[in-house]
Amino acid sequence: METITLDVTGMTCMGCVASVKRVVGAVPGVSQVDVVLETGKVSVAYDAGQAQPAQFKQAIQDAGYQVA
Repeated sequence: METITLDVTGMTCMGCVASVKRVVGAVPGVSQVDVVLETGKVSVAYDAGQAQPAQFKQAIQDAGYQVA
């Protein structure tokens, strides 16, 4: 398992947190998603054989948030 932490902007509430967790968690190979609203940090644990960070970034951007 690999872990990456992304800086995400545009999240303003717990609904945003739930949306980010849902879209990133839907990427095949993702085993865990942790989001800290106050800091905008999104940590993703994933199987590098099934998923790549570019997929997480795209999913977050498609949901309407920005990845720094």
